[in-house]
Amino acid sequence: MNNLPSSPPPDTSMPADSAPDALQKTNDPRRATRALAAALGLLALLLLAEWWHTERELSDLRQDMAQRLKSGEAAGTETRLIAKSVQDAMKDVQAKVNVLEGKQTESQSQQLALEQMYQELARNRDDWALAEIEQVLSTASQQLQLAGNVQGAVIALQNADSRLSRSDKPQFIMIRRAIAKDLERLKSLPAVDLAGLALRLDSVIAQVDAMPLLSDERPALPATQPKESRRAQRAAAGQPADSDWLAALEEKWQSWSAEMWNEVRQLVRVRDVNTPDALLLAPSQAYYVRENLKLRLLNARLALLTRNEGAFRSDLSAAQDTIGKYFDTRARQTQTVQALLRQVQASNLSIEMPTLSDSLNAVRNYKAKP
Repeated sequence: MNNLPSSPPPDTSMPADSAPDALQKTNDPRRATRALAAALGLLALLLLAEWWHTERELSDLRQDMAQRLKSGEAAGTETRLIAKSVQDAMKDVQAKVNVLEGKQTESQSQQLALEQMYQELARNRDDWALAEIEQVLSTASQQLQLAGNVQGAVIALQNADSRLSRSDKPQFIMIRRAIAKDLERLKSLPAVDLAGLALRLDSVIAQVDAMPLLSDERPALPATQPKESRRAQRAAAGQPADSDWLAALEEKWQSWSAEMWNEVRQLVRVRDVNTPDALLLAPSQAYYVRENLKLRLLNARLALLTRNEGAFRSDLSAAQDTIGKYFDTRARQTQTVQALLRQVQASNLSIEMPTLSDSLNAVRNYKAKP
């Protein structure tokens, strides 16, 4: 065989620079798959954490609502107890009215007995006047002690003095002197306008339903400013009309960003509230709060008419505490109600009523003389 030169084998090796590129192309899909799987796993973990957090908040909310319902039942029980106390107070007032009616019936029977006695004995005109004055003064003294009717007692004393002034007898001077002393004592008493105070309490009771609660307050929406067209601004600045599309884009962006900012601002509200429980009142609990306040004010009104200063001031203080705890004291109507209650609370009811004993004793002593 001929020894022919053998041809060199073909070089099948790739260039050194092309090997990493091929390896990178081979690994890129795997890396993308791994990254996608990692992202999906992270998203699943986030969703699971959010679900767990939401379930926990719902559980806390259920427990809180159960506690609120229990507190609402306690408030209802307190309202029933207050209603019972009001009924007891009404019974006491009715008992006092019955006593007053009994006294009035007794005085009427005494008056009838006096009239019969006067007709039988045929007393003279002065004796008849003294008996009538004695009866009037006795009735005025009873009303003064039971109902605190100072004005009625003053009118009775003035009428008695006017009746005695028509007689020329000097013996009546001692009686008129005693009447003048009792009259001066009554006029020196501080005036207490019970009817005016009761009317103020009635006005407060009528405004309870209109007063805003802390739980009723809604966030105030910010006032939207008028938007000036960017195109108008650019036209006023003398810019070309070719930039109108840019102005429209800027307007849309600003409108969208402003709306998003307003929505974000409404998500978080910072308020200074001393009693956070007042913000979580249910509608039924709000009804009981208003009714409880009305019952307190009605009880204070009854205590005012019966001159029970201790119960009067206690109920007014409880009403003020309820308003400060559950109602929005920044509202104008709530401030007006609080001002009225402070005016009523500043009134003084602890006035010791005097008696008409000097005038009655003077009349009786004169009649007892032979």
